[in-house]
Amino acid sequence: MLKQAVIPFLLSAGLLACAPFAHAAPSSLVFCSEGSPAGFDPGQYTTGTDFDAAAETMFNRLSQFERGGTAVVPGLATSWDISPDGLTYTFHLRDGVKFHTTDYFKPTRTFNADDVLFTFNRMLNKDDPFRKAYPTEFPYFTDMGMDENITKVEKVDDHTVKFTLKTVDAAFIQDMAMSFASIQSAEYAAKLLKEGKAQDINQKPIGTGPFVFKSYQKDSNIRYTGNKDYWKPDDVKVDNLIFAITTDASVRMQKLKKGECQITLYPRPADLAGLKEDKNLKMPDQAGFNLGYIAYNVMPKIKGSDEPNPMAQLKVRQALDMAVNKQQIIDSVYQGAGQLAVNAMPPTQWSYDTTIKDAGYNPEKAKALLKEAGIKEGTEITLWAMPVQRPYNPNAKLMAEMLQSDWAKIGIKAKIVTYEWGEYIKRAKAGENGAMLIGWSGDNGDPDNWLGTLFGCDAMNGNNFSKWCDKPYDDIIKQAKATPDQAKRIELYKQAQHLLKDAVPITPIAHSTVYQPMRNNVQDFKISPFGLNSFYGVSVSK
Repeated sequence: MLKQAVIPFLLSAGLLACAPFAHAAPSSLVFCSEGSPAGFDPGQYTTGTDFDAAAETMFNRLSQFERGGTAVVPGLATSWDISPDGLTYTFHLRDGVKFHTTDYFKPTRTFNADDVLFTFNRMLNKDDPFRKAYPTEFPYFTDMGMDENITKVEKVDDHTVKFTLKTVDAAFIQDMAMSFASIQSAEYAAKLLKEGKAQDINQKPIGTGPFVFKSYQKDSNIRYTGNKDYWKPDDVKVDNLIFAITTDASVRMQKLKKGECQITLYPRPADLAGLKEDKNLKMPDQAGFNLGYIAYNVMPKIKGSDEPNPMAQLKVRQALDMAVNKQQIIDSVYQGAGQLAVNAMPPTQWSYDTTIKDAGYNPEKAKALLKEAGIKEGTEITLWAMPVQRPYNPNAKLMAEMLQSDWAKIGIKAKIVTYEWGEYIKRAKAGENGAMLIGWSGDNGDPDNWLGTLFGCDAMNGNNFSKWCDKPYDDIIKQAKATPDQAKRIELYKQAQHLLKDAVPITPIAHSTVYQPMRNNVQDFKISPFGLNSFYGVSVSK
């Protein structure tokens, strides 16, 4: 059980709305977040909600992305060397970095190579003692094939670690900067193992990051304090950071306007004009490095059902795709803050193939395809709608209702289904979903983060919600990732994009503009191209 919040007025989401956050100390920052994290062990998760609450606040990686950008900079490693054959990476670790001191853990040493070995060996080895004591999966790590490609992680000395790869990974340094690669404390893990409390690594986190975990109340709040021992002290500019979990977008905006939080996210398109007119607010924006799409489960039978899955047929997927009135969805759901998507990644991603085209909106041809596939009028499918707003989809409920109407016109009855966000992702990874609204914000600036992480065979039990595994496609993207020459990689990725488009495991809908509303007194917040929210380096003036 997670530790309860210690301040009485934070004990419920309802009371939280009335909390006097506007009168908090100048060194406090309140962030109105959109959902409860599933846990605090970044290696276990794949969503921004989980990464914001853990990786972006309490942890560091060996390499890291610059604030607000895609360039890789040193993190817990000050530098790294790459062997001429591209198969060995030697990381030189930062000296004197302290792990968090809390009421449940007091470290006796500083960060060293043992922590790197624990972090990655736990993900690599299913027989690792900690993994056996706390069985869990690491979907991002396996989706990217890192469990197969990293052959060993070795300690050269206390401040040097060597990774050996099976094949060249052109994006390895970028991958190591991603949230799932957050470094855990081996000393803390050993303590938990000895006490028989290994699962606490996901409930009572210990990292090296700019903020220290204090308490969590599900669906209400997460509280952190600034890390006074942080290795980069200029990045810690607030004493208290509070995530006020507020699932309703309109309530988030009300709290922001009242000063009950200083920064929030994912405004509804309908709220944009009013927010821009508020003199107490500022609202930076940038083109989203994201994609909102429909994933079609292509398995012969959907998990939990004995009936044949119509979406296993290509003609059915083509019909569903052609029946979607994308422009109407963009006009109604995104309301001017979305751009039409035709490809499986945004046009700002290098290697994007501009020759990819949509089949086009054609309900009559869609009906003919269903008839050819032997699908009777009135056939039912499920359509999963996300319960939260994400940068790539500001209103999944409305989008689902519009799709339901579109598909009814071709004789398909779509039953809309939703779950709490953590359950939604968990069930979809297990293959229970039918057609599903989902999306992605790029994580590292590399094409593999789209084409491999979302549609590769290695991602079948992770972010590949279509459960689509095509060997020719998979061979191409793996060859591309193992090719150092970027020009050759581009050609391979273009081939892969055409195979993916022809197979229709998804219908791309939109790339959305990202708006980040905040109070005027928030200083130096940077919008992440990866859809994350980081508060190191951020301050609040009086």
